[in-house]
Amino acid sequence: MSELKIFKSIKEFILFRDSLPINLKVGFVPTMGALHLGHASLIKRCAQENDICILSIFVNPTQFNSSEDLNNYPQSWDQDLILAKTNGTNFIISPTYKEIYVDNYQYKLCENTFSKILCGAHRPGHFDGVLTIVLKLLQIVNPKSTYFGEKDYQQLQLVKDMITAFFLRTQIISCNTIRENDGLAMSSRNARLTKEGRKNAPCLFKALLECNNEITAKEFLNSNGIEMEYFEEHFNRRFIAAHIDGVRLIDNVEINK
Repeated sequence: MSELKIFKSIKEFILFRDSLPINLKVGFVPTMGALHLGHASLIKRCAQENDICILSIFVNPTQFNSSEDLNNYPQSWDQDLILAKTNGTNFIISPTYKEIYVDNYQYKLCENTFSKILCGAHRPGHFDGVLTIVLKLLQIVNPKSTYFGEKDYQQLQLVKDMITAFFLRTQIISCNTIRENDGLAMSSRNARLTKEGRKNAPCLFKALLECNNEITAKEFLNSNGIEMEYFEEHFNRRFIAAHIDGVRLIDNVEINK
C-alpha cells in the first residue's frame, strides 16, 4: 500500500472502504490542506499506529464566518501531496462541496456550551461547521483512530465530546502542538503573514507563558503591533487569539496552579 491513491468521489471511496478487511486498523487525519510540519507529525503518528493512514483535504466553507477569510485561506495541493506521501499517507479523500454537502448544509450539528466561548464567541457558527464536517468525514472514513493537534484545543475537546455524545466508534488521539524554533505554533495561516508580522508572531506564545491576565497580555501584544482578541483561562489551560496583518492566529498552553 505504498502508492498514494486519491479519491475525489465519496461514493468511490465508500466502495473502497467497504472492501477493506474488517480487522484492518484504519487511521485518519482530517485537514483543510496547506499542510506543514504540524500536519506531518499527525500523519507520521497515524501511519505508525495503524495499518493504513487516510488523509482528508477539504477547505470547509461552513466553518468560516468571513468570506474574505475563506477566499484567502492558503492552498498548496502539489506540496501537500508530497508531504502526505513522504510521511506515510496511503489514501487521500478530497471531496467537492456539492457531494459532501448534498443537503447544502440544511442539516448541521450544534453544541450549546463550550462552543459558545473563546473562538466560538468571536466566530458565530464556526464550530457548527467544524462539528458537522468532522461528523460527515468520520461517517465516510469509519476510522479506528482519528488524529487532532492540541493547537486547536477547543476544537479537539468539542470533537471528543461529540464522539461520546453520539457513540461514535473512533478513538480521538490528541497530539502535541508543533512549534517553530521561536515558539510560534505551526499553522497554515502563518503563510499569510508578512515578514514583519512573522517576526512579531511568536509574541503570542510569549504572552501565554509570561502574562498572567488579560490586561498585561493586551498591553504586551499591543506594544508589538498585535491586536488581541481574547486571553482567557479554562480547564487548566491558557488560551489566546490575536490578529496580525489581518491574519487570525490562536494558541494555548497548559498551566499549573
